[in-house]
Amino acid sequence: MLLHLNIQNFAIVQSLDIDWQQGMTTITGETGAGKSIAIDALGLCLGERATTNAVRPHCKKAELAATFETQNNLAAQQWLQQHDLDLESDTVCILRRIISSEGRSKAYINGSQVPLVQLKEIGQLLINIHGQHDHQLIVKSSQQCKLLDEYASHPLLLDDVKHYYKQWHNLNKELVELQESKHQREAQQQLIQYQVIELDEFSPQQNEFKSLEKDYKRHANAQDLLETTLASLQTLADDESFNVLDALRQCSDNIASIMRVDDKLESVATLLNDSLIQLEEAKTDLKSYYQHLELDPQAYAFIEERYSTSLQLAKKHNISPEMLYETHQQLKQTLSEICHDESRLDLVINELEKTKILYHESANALSKSRSQAACKLSALISKSMQELNMPNGRFFISIKNEPQQNTSANISINGVDKIDFQVSINPGQALEAMNKVASGGELSRISLAMQVILADKVVTPTLIFDEVDVGISGPTAAMVGKKLQQLSKNTQVICVTHLPQVACKGHQQLFVSKLTDGEKTQTNVTELSKQSRIKEIARLLAGDKISEHSLANAKELLAS
Repeated sequence: MLLHLNIQNFAIVQSLDIDWQQGMTTITGETGAGKSIAIDALGLCLGERATTNAVRPHCKKAELAATFETQNNLAAQQWLQQHDLDLESDTVCILRRIISSEGRSKAYINGSQVPLVQLKEIGQLLINIHGQHDHQLIVKSSQQCKLLDEYASHPLLLDDVKHYYKQWHNLNKELVELQESKHQREAQQQLIQYQVIELDEFSPQQNEFKSLEKDYKRHANAQDLLETTLASLQTLADDESFNVLDALRQCSDNIASIMRVDDKLESVATLLNDSLIQLEEAKTDLKSYYQHLELDPQAYAFIEERYSTSLQLAKKHNISPEMLYETHQQLKQTLSEICHDESRLDLVINELEKTKILYHESANALSKSRSQAACKLSALISKSMQELNMPNGRFFISIKNEPQQNTSANISINGVDKIDFQVSINPGQALEAMNKVASGGELSRISLAMQVILADKVVTPTLIFDEVDVGISGPTAAMVGKKLQQLSKNTQVICVTHLPQVACKGHQQLFVSKLTDGEKTQTNVTELSKQSRIKEIARLLAGDKISEHSLANAKELLAS
């Protein structure tokens, strides 16, 4: 329940603290005094959009804070724990909002700054505000469906329908995409299939081209390699008249012989000896290379053909020859995906048909539950209309749905039902849509009847009714006050009203007044004592000229 509301520099409020009680609290005041100021402030604490005129003139910011008791509100406690926003030592929830004069705002839950959306989430678990224009919403089909579902209390059935609707929607979207790209895939498949077959025949191997290029160059220059290698062997070791190894060996022997005379030549002898060893190894390796150098025309023809084909295929695909293997693998993967899309198309069609069946089964179960709830709610609202000065009032909830069929036309996220609230106000009058036969005042009373009935079903610790009794007077107003008071036995009720018959039913009554010095305006909220309540009820009955008769009437209303 709501415990406390603190308002600083909001609209025409400079500073305001309001303590709220259990049961029913009524808020009254003169026209234009700002009776709804506290409700507006609460709305901002619950995450409503802020505007720059929310800040009191000549002030930098407005600060609003609402404190709620959560001891008996398990849903709110769990939400706070899940978001690590609970206070370990206390069962309260403090919602705070700061709005700058530039329009920027900050939101806090139990002292921690949070996104505005989290204020809205926790707010729905703490309080429910019914505005004076809510009756205008109940003529809309979507709102009527929502109200019936709230009364029926079948969230699992709603979740099932929403689940299968979303599944159907996603599958249908995928099916459309697959069907739209089908022709494109078929054309692409023909081209890629030809390319894959061509590359399959060639069968490029990973890193093959580098090796192929080396082999091709070696075979293409084989004669030159043979001649140059043979000439080099002659020069190095095989020419009998003169070769490098014999000359170097003679030189090394000569230096070795004179090194005995001067040991300074030792390093030169070592270098010559090392060179001789290296040249001997070079001769051995060169001779081995010459002996194993093959001139195989058949192998050369194969290598030349494969090398040439690699270049041609690379040019055709506009890639480097080194990329042939990767391109081949990518094309095979793409072809596999295209084939998968074709099989996926058949699979999606089958899944879509199964999902439609499951959806209609869930939607039919939801329709059955709605029909059962509609009968009970129609009777309750009819009775409440008669109590609210519509003695011949009848209320009926019409539910029409498409027969179960394997089509997509009757699939929606809320099921297959078309819900229509119908009323009859006068004897002999046929049931018709509410907006056709009910006046604004009658709609207001019907809306209030619904809100009172639904409020008992929708568990919210605090209910606020902001001038929902507009257009009501006399015995009807007394019945409205009685209904709201009955409602306050199970939940905290706060009601902004101008009716004495409603105001007198409150366990607590707040009076809103506006003071001005000609330059500044200030709104005050005062909790009325028993004697002050008598005067305020009398004012509501008689206007500014309070008489003994109106005071007596006020005492009688309060006593009742």
